[in-house]
Amino acid sequence: MSRSSAAATAEGSWPTLRALLPYLWPSGEPRLRVQFVLAAVCLLLAKAATVIVPIYYARAVDVLSTRGGPLLVPVALILAYAGVRVLAAGFDALRDALFAATQQRAARTVARETFEHLHALSLRFHLDRQTGGLSRVILRGTSGIQTVLRLATFNVIPTLLQLALTVGVMWRMFNWRYALVTMVAVTAYTVFTFAFTGWRLKFRRQMNETDNTAQTRAIDSLINYETVKYFGNEAHESRRFDDSLANYEHAAVRSQVTLDVLNFGQATIIAVGLAGIMLMAARGVASGDMGVGRFVLVNTYLIQLYQPLNLLGFVYREFKQALVDMEQMFALLRQPQEIVDSPAPTELPAHGQPLAVVFDGVRFGYGPDREILHGVSFIVQPGSKVALVGPTGSGKSTISRLLFRFYEVTAGAIRVDGKDLRSISQASLRAAIGVVPQDTVLFNDSMRYNIAYGRPDATDAEIEQAAKLAQIHDFIIQLPDGYATRVGERGLKLSGGERQRVAIARTILKNPRLIILDEATSALDTATEQEISVALRQVARDRTTLVIAHRLSTVTDADEIIVLRKGAIVERGTHAGLLARGGIYAAMWAAQADVASP
Repeated sequence: MSRSSAAATAEGSWPTLRALLPYLWPSGEPRLRVQFVLAAVCLLLAKAATVIVPIYYARAVDVLSTRGGPLLVPVALILAYAGVRVLAAGFDALRDALFAATQQRAARTVARETFEHLHALSLRFHLDRQTGGLSRVILRGTSGIQTVLRLATFNVIPTLLQLALTVGVMWRMFNWRYALVTMVAVTAYTVFTFAFTGWRLKFRRQMNETDNTAQTRAIDSLINYETVKYFGNEAHESRRFDDSLANYEHAAVRSQVTLDVLNFGQATIIAVGLAGIMLMAARGVASGDMGVGRFVLVNTYLIQLYQPLNLLGFVYREFKQALVDMEQMFALLRQPQEIVDSPAPTELPAHGQPLAVVFDGVRFGYGPDREILHGVSFIVQPGSKVALVGPTGSGKSTISRLLFRFYEVTAGAIRVDGKDLRSISQASLRAAIGVVPQDTVLFNDSMRYNIAYGRPDATDAEIEQAAKLAQIHDFIIQLPDGYATRVGERGLKLSGGERQRVAIARTILKNPRLIILDEATSALDTATEQEISVALRQVARDRTTLVIAHRLSTVTDADEIIVLRKGAIVERGTHAGLLARGGIYAAMWAAQADVASP
């Protein structure tokens, strides 16, 4: 668990419960609100019927224990007893049915909001987190919400209501001593349950932490299957996974043992209270102060009381454990967004004339002691092609991330069509920009889905046209399932070149005003690279293009080539001009030419 998550867990459960309560009364959902009210009414009627049931039973016993008398009276009492039990069960069932929609909607809403919030958080947040752990947080948190709403909202309240009604009836029908003994037993049971459960929650938290670690390690290992195989580290990965499972096993055993101790203590308290009240009732029967029916009545109430008390302990344990599971998810919802739109953002048209981009004295660092860009300034004219070249770590990819507004600049400004990037809504900005990244990761879905991701409402004809421009259509139609072929986890069923061509196709389909090619042809062979380069030049003809490249042969036709080194621009000009200058670019060109020559 991360430091922030651990801190959130330590805050306590009540803030989490308060955060959940508004979802029980959703705004704009009058039908759910009406169902919630009806469910509450059914709850009251069910508990009232439950308390009345033993009275009919006791009266029937009194009548039957008296010799003689008409048979009609006990039969009527027995039928009334059965009828009230049916009513109690019916109201309970109706209550659960009415509340099911509220319960499921609340879980769905919180899960969706958490998912959306995770997408709204910055790239910095996600680079510091492990995706497997985040998915487990959402799954456990959603399950925790369902548990809290199912058990706490319509089990804790009904149990407390039934306890209050039972104690009141016993005081009125017997005397205060019976009510006092009952209340002492209930209080002792509740205090013991709450205190012991609160103490043992730390073992549940340990289980969550070790489960997160185990699942994250498993996902990381399986995603990086090829890397594991390259280095023959299957045994190493197995040991790391087993270490996590061993920690989970230790925490789980301690949790189970303490649960058994809790159950034994609860049973002991109930047994003592039951024995005390039944001894009092037995004395009353022996002295003639009460009849057998009254003895049966108090015994029935005690048995009926034992069940909610036992359920109260279970509900409290599950309630607290579910809140622990929810704490991390609500902590994610409280995680502030690093990149936010201005109060009245400008909407950038997604389609239209090519974009103009200006970097004006841009400085940026991933931390205060790690500045990456040192006052970078350049202009990309509408419809032009500008290339960024330079050694690894010079800041090329950082520029594209800043342009997408994954991070905010530290100083200076980026302007698109004359507007400061920070004044443009993120959604409209990203809708106007298309990117073909160096490391293309695809969804574990069909070829059609992955290409259509650039524009999900595209027609099949448009998808196939984009695939043709990306030089991948012929490859796809030769597959057994054609465009329905699944690409595997992260697209690993495809080669690197095939994945990049899919990425190019979906960017073409998006039809953006600005295209960023981040090493877009780095994984392709020379012949395929030349074919795709022709297609990209056709697609980029009416668009602004920013090319990030190591392979200089792909940027010789650029209107301007910007050479970066250690976060600063050291040269700029056309391909011919830079070669004539004989500087850094010319040296890079010569070095690559030497490597390419046989």
